[in-house]
Amino acid sequence: MSEATKIQNPFDDFILKYRNDPVLFVEKVFGVQPDDWQSQFLRAIADSNRRVSVRSGHGVGKSTAASWAMLWYLLTRYPVKVVVTAPTSSQLFDALFAEIKRWVKELDPALRELLEVKSDRIELRPSPTEAFISARTSRAEQPEALQGIHSEHVMLVADEASGVPEAVFEAAAGSMSGHSAVTILLGNPVRSSGYFYETHNRLKDEWFTLHVNCEQSKRVSKEFVREMAIKYGEESNAYRVRVLGEFPLSDDDTMIPFSVVEQAMNRDIEVDQFSQMTYGIDVARFGSDKSALAKKKGNVITEVKKWQGLDLMQLVGAIKNEYDAEESLDRPSAIYIDSIGLGSGVVDRLRELGLPAIGINVSESPAMKNAYVNLRAELWGKMKNWLEQRGCALPKDDDLLAELTSPRYTFNSSGRLRLESKDEMKKRGLSSPDLADACILTLAGDAAVGIYGSASGSSWTQPLKRLLKGVI
Repeated sequence: MSEATKIQNPFDDFILKYRNDPVLFVEKVFGVQPDDWQSQFLRAIADSNRRVSVRSGHGVGKSTAASWAMLWYLLTRYPVKVVVTAPTSSQLFDALFAEIKRWVKELDPALRELLEVKSDRIELRPSPTEAFISARTSRAEQPEALQGIHSEHVMLVADEASGVPEAVFEAAAGSMSGHSAVTILLGNPVRSSGYFYETHNRLKDEWFTLHVNCEQSKRVSKEFVREMAIKYGEESNAYRVRVLGEFPLSDDDTMIPFSVVEQAMNRDIEVDQFSQMTYGIDVARFGSDKSALAKKKGNVITEVKKWQGLDLMQLVGAIKNEYDAEESLDRPSAIYIDSIGLGSGVVDRLRELGLPAIGINVSESPAMKNAYVNLRAELWGKMKNWLEQRGCALPKDDDLLAELTSPRYTFNSSGRLRLESKDEMKKRGLSSPDLADACILTLAGDAAVGIYGSASGSSWTQPLKRLLKGVI
């Protein structure tokens, strides 16, 4: 007895026609022609490859291809359970699951009526418990996202797989072991370690793997590739990951690893509304450098922005406008400003206006004098440690990602860490890390509190003295 007969499926011809040909399914049902790599991906699943892993650059159509695969699998098999996951709810529901819903709307009305679309599930109406697509966020503290999935036909899909915690894959081992289970991993290769990385390296003989480069994708504009090359450099990890679809190089001399920043930009961390807001300001005047602002509330840097071409008083006005626009409870208790050179003027004028401006001279001696050459290197070290604790978050911003992962470090003859200067970075063809420096200034609070006792006290107007005990 056929599966179609068992459930009295009226679409016998449909199932017979498309069950083993997902490319034809996409062409006829959706009326589109898959890219070459998408066809290869779909055929790999149809050819009974139980493990498929795809690493790619940005915007090559991997979410689209995965959506086609899941809907084809759901509509041509029974019983069938498809579970899709991603590291965060925004990655899952705003990206891949939203893409699946979009393609459901493209189905013929007769097929569309078979499916009930919910916030986190797509179910076959005649049998909602035995045929569905379920979306579940993956978290290390809740590793059961892919666990305990059993059916005659199972498909497990992990999007942005580099960020899926190892515990999730360990818990999913039972679900992945079934004879009819197919596991699909997709994502930008942001981490040179972990299970996704291993599927393209040590475990590659056990997986059907695909690599999709933006430079060869017709979906990605040449202008995007050119802009990424100009912005970050073709040798940068940002270009490798976003354009080439290659895993980042583990540069031993890079201060903050690419994967650490990428993960911080994709965490679901709620902002503590009762925590204090602080600003970090990196000051520039004219030229290619930009003045930058970072806002930090509790353990989350909520926003970063740049201004170019402003003189000092215009910059003061822009900062005051940001300050005045905040709700009264969200106004910063401290505004930390790099006071070297032009920054001192900004500090003085903001204080005159009654704002809690505090000058930080990043060229001064650090608290940990045996570990760092100066305060700037120490604050970058603090930023690295803060990000590695995993209880914090950064805004998604490609410029910020590139800037935080670009500076290199060396050790001087005394064994103290020295961070690459802005001028040295420019000689390598990189832009000044203005946003990154603004972010590290938001972590200068220990310095200010150590000196003043309270960043919100009337002692803002006192000159900053060198104390920074407890910065790290």
